Amino acid sequence: MTLVASRLADTVAGLFGGALPVGLRTWDGGFAGPEDAPVVVLRSPLALRHLLWAPGELGLARAYVSGHLDVEGDLADGFRRVWAAASGGPGMAELARGARTLLGLGVAGPRPPIPLSEARLRGRLHTRGRDRDAIAHHYDLSNDFYSLILDPSMAYSCAKWAPGDDLARAQRRKLDLVCAKLGLQPGMRHLDVGCGWGSMVLHAAEYGAESVGVTIAAEQQAFVRARGGEVRLQDYRDVSDGPYDAISSIEMGEHVGEENYPVYASTLFGLVRPGGRVVVQQMSRGANAPGGGPFIERYIAPDMHMRPVGRTVAMFEEAGFEVLHVEGMREDYAKTVRAWYDTFESHYGEAVALVGEEVARVWRLYLVGGGLAFESGRMSVHQITVGRPS
Repeated sequence: MTLVASRLADTVAGLFGGALPVGLRTWDGGFAGPEDAPVVVLRSPLALRHLLWAPGELGLARAYVSGHLDVEGDLADGFRRVWAAASGGPGMAELARGARTLLGLGVAGPRPPIPLSEARLRGRLHTRGRDRDAIAHHYDLSNDFYSLILDPSMAYSCAKWAPGDDLARAQRRKLDLVCAKLGLQPGMRHLDVGCGWGSMVLHAAEYGAESVGVTIAAEQQAFVRARGGEVRLQDYRDVSDGPYDAISSIEMGEHVGEENYPVYASTLFGLVRPGGRVVVQQMSRGANAPGGGPFIERYIAPDMHMRPVGRTVAMFEEAGFEVLHVEGMREDYAKTVRAWYDTFESHYGEAVALVGEEVARVWRLYLVGGGLAFESGRMSVHQITVGRPS
């Protein structure tokens, strides 16, 4: 064990209150920790410098995305071990000692370059222009890239699993569930707000509904139109051709912001006919859980805001809706993200060729971390069915 590995092992043990949960290999060839666990590899002192400049999750993410930190072995198992060991969280004294150790190892210096894949949005939060930029950062990578993660329907949301399902069947089961909760019948007018790649629009059409989707992502609009779906490049606040018999909005409300959510709820109320139903599927967080966290908010979904499901229910009631049903699907999302990760890993070389190594590493980290967040209860997902009183 070299000096670097030894001092880091002692520091991490102090931070976690126990032995290293994973192996640790340092840039000088040293090794510490268990040999039968995933190995965190610090390829250069810049990995630790990222942590000095941004302690915690964001610094770790920057070190990994930039390639200065890597993991050998099962990435998910490595994260699971570290999260379990760090669940109590270090105190200020332990953090101060950790910082002194890093300074003593000579890793201090100018802030390392922030990875180019980190979002840099400008303007006031949740203006229409900034919302378009935030959505473009996430969804306009390319349709071909997302096809390396999703099932053929391109449903980018939690599936509903039953024994024996593969991802495609589980996604179709979710779409059937939404249609059943909406009570879709032939000839009904259906609106899908934040339609993504059109899986809900096309599925509702199979029920005989006159279905239209709205999105502010140009790549998605082109994709849905190529599949024969009706979709408009339009902000939900500009939809004016109601009333609709049924409205769905699947994992879109997280992008409208806390201050704008009452506007979102009241807009849906104004667009659905009396007696009509709305199904919203949302990623949720517990009252004391952090939700997405700084990595997801900087690299994956800028300006995303998750709220406890009870807060969402209250805002729909305040808009005038009657709440008919709420269903939790957290375990389904953990399984969905694991399926996405497996698909992505099987196409990893293609992903690198499409978007480059840095962005591919962002998504590898996101899929692993997202799966663990749902597995641990840091994040959840709910389907909320509401009706406009007759």
